[in-house]
Amino acid sequence: MDAPALVTAYIGIGANLGDARANVHDALARLARLPGASLVDASASYRTAPIDSSGDDYINAVARISTTLPAEELLQALHAIEAAHGRERPYRNAPRTLDLDLLLYGEERIASATLTVPHPRITERAFVLVPLLALAPAIVVPGLGPAQDYLPGVADQAISKL
Repeated sequence: MDAPALVTAYIGIGANLGDARANVHDALARLARLPGASLVDASASYRTAPIDSSGDDYINAVARISTTLPAEELLQALHAIEAAHGRERPYRNAPRTLDLDLLLYGEERIASATLTVPHPRITERAFVLVPLLALAPAIVVPGLGPAQDYLPGVADQAISKL
């Protein structure tokens, strides 16, 4: 039997409730211990104002992992990490203790009832593009082209490296 293929995936991390910095740091630690995955690298943390939301500023980062988990199983693992941080989903874009988004899963384009990859707003958010490009300056978003081409469209979104 062949070993499962190793896939590079990018995970968006954000938090704006509780100790957001500690929550982002803990999410990275949990990703490093995730069975079937290994943390390859992580961006610096960034502070951003909420978009289409309310509450305190967010702390955001992006992680690059290598994984043998299928995309849907990886998403379930990310939801389990969120749940361990008390993540609640009372309404769309509610403030959160921890948000983990599967941004990219190799070169795959996925559209299922529970998962869309590339993440549908990957090119619309500075808090995703800036840390993603810090990790992978030449990354191409499947079906959309070079991620750097979308930076001008998010230039009006305030983001500061911590």
